[in-house]
Amino acid sequence: MVKIRLTRRGAKKKPFYRVIVAHSRARRDGPFLEIIGTYNPLKDPSEIKIDIERAKYWFSRGAQPTPAVRKILKIAGL
Repeated sequence: MVKIRLTRRGAKKKPFYRVIVAHSRARRDGPFLEIIGTYNPLKDPSEIKIDIERAKYWFSRGAQPTPAVRKILKIAGL
């Protein structure tokens, strides 16, 4: 199964996340299929950049978002 989820980047206590498409059994910061966006929770307001077309493509292929990504996509307008 393919999941759309977050992978953590950034330094200690300064998180920055990539929104990625990966196999559900891959580890959090492990191999992935594609990067479709970024999420920066430290900015005020939070900075969200998502490639909506690629997200729709992966949804059409059966990818399932995690609960955190579902909230981020809702805010982004998908």
